[in-house]
Amino acid sequence: MRVLSGIQPSGVVHLGNYLGAIRQHIELQNQADQAFYSIVDLHAITTPQEPKDLHQRTLSIAALYLALGLNPEKASLFVQSHRPEHTELTWILTTIANLGELERMTQFKEKGRSDERNQVPMGLLSYPLLMAADILIYKADRVPVGDDQVQHLELTRDLAKRFNSRFGETFPIPEPVLPKNGARIMGLDDPTKKMSKSATSENNYIALTDDPDTVTKKIKKAVTDSGSEIELSDDKPALKNLLTIFSGVTNNSMGEIVTEHQGQGYADFKANLAEAINEFLAPVQAKYNQLISDENHLLSILKQGSEQVAPIAQATLKEVKEKIGFIV
Repeated sequence: MRVLSGIQPSGVVHLGNYLGAIRQHIELQNQADQAFYSIVDLHAITTPQEPKDLHQRTLSIAALYLALGLNPEKASLFVQSHRPEHTELTWILTTIANLGELERMTQFKEKGRSDERNQVPMGLLSYPLLMAADILIYKADRVPVGDDQVQHLELTRDLAKRFNSRFGETFPIPEPVLPKNGARIMGLDDPTKKMSKSATSENNYIALTDDPDTVTKKIKKAVTDSGSEIELSDDKPALKNLLTIFSGVTNNSMGEIVTEHQGQGYADFKANLAEAINEFLAPVQAKYNQLISDENHLLSILKQGSEQVAPIAQATLKEVKEKIGFIV
């Protein structure tokens, strides 16, 4: 089994990202025969980026993944743009994809039609084709995705089948790996919406790099429901969200946490939650700070990862070119 996962170096990486997706993605390194983790900087530039910020965020993502447990002895961590095969396969896929199916992609409909049509970047439309190339260039069998990416993976599957039908069996049809009971983490300031790095208020999320004082302040300000009893109930969505976070950082069940806080009010509960989050983040941040301070070491890991995946990407692209009639 070959697994591929990608993450954009854009915005803040927060606790919701980790508990809802990253933790499960990293765990796959122990289950797959091969696990590839790509920092998808080519995807990031579909929206304007400051060059210095993009450079630093790419390194920061690498350091965070390693600090969270990604083991470069078990998995390959690399930067997408270091492998030119991604973009070359993307162009080939544009010749078998249809405009209509790209325009039907939910993310394009949501973002692309909020602007004047003549101002929509072409990259926003072709984004799913680059994602398909990311997957198909490594002939990945399994791709961990969130609910919002399932449609893109379906397009990838359709393109693989279309290419295979026209040019002969080439690509395996990748299967999605959906979050198990996904820990869906909602905003601290609004329990009806997911925790988001694009939120207008920093009080919406706990960044993995937030210091202890910041974490404590954000948890104190977190929205709570009416009443003061600590209980697990769908009628108390704000409290249920905080219990989900508490469970995620301690690995204790929400029932156990409720029992531990019987007779206590929100203030004590929040203080304990902040302490638990800070205890969870402390070793991650210590490792992160160590890694991010040594850019050469980080670059060597990323170079090693790129070299590990290169033979697969090169062989796939050569096979594709031969099948479509290119002279290679």
